[in-house]
Amino acid sequence: MSKKLIRSGILVSAATLVSRILGLVRDIVIAHLLGAGVASDVFFFANRIPNYLRRLFADGAFNQAFVPVMTEYKAKGEHQAVRELLAVTMGTLGVIISVVTVLGVLGSTVLSALFGWGWFMDWWQGGPDAGKFELASLLLKITFPYLWFVTFTAMSGAVLNTFGYFGVSSFTPTFLNIVLIIVAWWVAPLMDQPAVGLAMGIFVGGLVQLLYQLPYMWKLGMLVAPKWGWHHPGVVKIRTLMIPALFGVSVSQLNLMINTMLASFLATGAISYLYYSDRLLEFPLGMFAVAISTVILPALAKGHVDQEPERFSQTMDWGVRMVLLLGLPAMAGIMVLREPILRVLFMRGEFGPHEVMMSSASLLASTSGLLSLMLARVLAPGFHARQDTKTPVRYGIHSMVANMGFNLILIWPLGYVGLALSTALSGTVNAIALFQGLYRRHIYRPGRETLWFALRLLAAALVMYGLLAWLSPALDVWVQWPLWRAGLELGKLILLGGGVYLVTALLLGVRPGQLKTVSES
Repeated sequence: MSKKLIRSGILVSAATLVSRILGLVRDIVIAHLLGAGVASDVFFFANRIPNYLRRLFADGAFNQAFVPVMTEYKAKGEHQAVRELLAVTMGTLGVIISVVTVLGVLGSTVLSALFGWGWFMDWWQGGPDAGKFELASLLLKITFPYLWFVTFTAMSGAVLNTFGYFGVSSFTPTFLNIVLIIVAWWVAPLMDQPAVGLAMGIFVGGLVQLLYQLPYMWKLGMLVAPKWGWHHPGVVKIRTLMIPALFGVSVSQLNLMINTMLASFLATGAISYLYYSDRLLEFPLGMFAVAISTVILPALAKGHVDQEPERFSQTMDWGVRMVLLLGLPAMAGIMVLREPILRVLFMRGEFGPHEVMMSSASLLASTSGLLSLMLARVLAPGFHARQDTKTPVRYGIHSMVANMGFNLILIWPLGYVGLALSTALSGTVNAIALFQGLYRRHIYRPGRETLWFALRLLAAALVMYGLLAWLSPALDVWVQWPLWRAGLELGKLILLGGGVYLVTALLLGVRPGQLKTVSES
């Protein structure tokens, strides 16, 4: 089992790496085109709302409710029953998501007012930034249909993952990035409102993603005609699991939306600074945490169906150890090299040294919660695989309430940095609650060996942090260097830091054998 999980994890990580690299290229060309001003604030706002709903209806709550049920049907060995489940699920969810999409397009003005309250008030009072609200309403009409495409893309990806085709769904986001890069580089600069062109790119990218997966579904024999099936036993079970999970798995997204609403009251650029720091966190989250949670969810679901609690717990332990191994150096590295990373990736065109400095402040605050966010991604499947979605909901409520409290405390003295820090703190609250829930129910109880494993890795990460902090020059030096020199120096530091981390971990006693789960069977 451990070898299979590692192979699947490597495959997903490799496909995700390609997607994340192209995602960074996409953000680079967008930063060059829009910088961190009015247009970028509004575009990121219009892109965030359908992405928030995607977590509800697509690869968030739905995926974690659908995969265990699909796995259960698949384990019975009845191919036609699996096809029937997919048909009625696709048809039922399709009707719901179609209604939501139409309402979103027609009600884009209302949504813009709700989540961009500061802009709406400025528009209502005839203020100088009234144009932000009008542009946000227009862009949201264009980007909202992306939700329809990505919902069916996520469903197809969940089916492919259940049958072991992890690479296809992991590679799918690449096409959205490619489309946006093309639009941002060659199409949007020719338009009076470049942000409108980028919004159109979101629409086209969503369509291309869906079309890419259809041939694989056909090959698998799972390209079925959708039909309504609200009372189908499988759909009943999925929606029973999904309804509470709608809130539970989207806590972090809801926190981001709350932050976006509050940021609309702050100075121009706040939403963009938060976006760029959030995007850099998505790189390790997608590369490591999402990849690990993707490959362990079917394995955990099978362990639960087969009534093998020891295998279930060992699979959870493998996921946690992998997150610690990869997440600790990622968090330390981003924190110490945040300014040179932003300088190398984004400082060009409309994005200058001032934007680097402002974005680095929110990136530091956000990165403080990176390990917690990664652990939460891996711990939550421990409940979902057991078809328990209510427990994570309770923890999600606690986390959201904590986020609101942190926001109220931190926004006034720290501004947008306080919003980033509140998200990090609430993510930590959520991760702790998830772990305690698993521990108290005897679902997952890591032993003393895992604790020592974590402490050794923490010591290695601290050594790496100290060395990089000593070697890295100040921001003004990075800014003065030409791009090729800055990129070369950053690459050297990253390689050196990674090497020091691995060597230190080995010297402290960390061994590859500690990443085993259970023996092959």
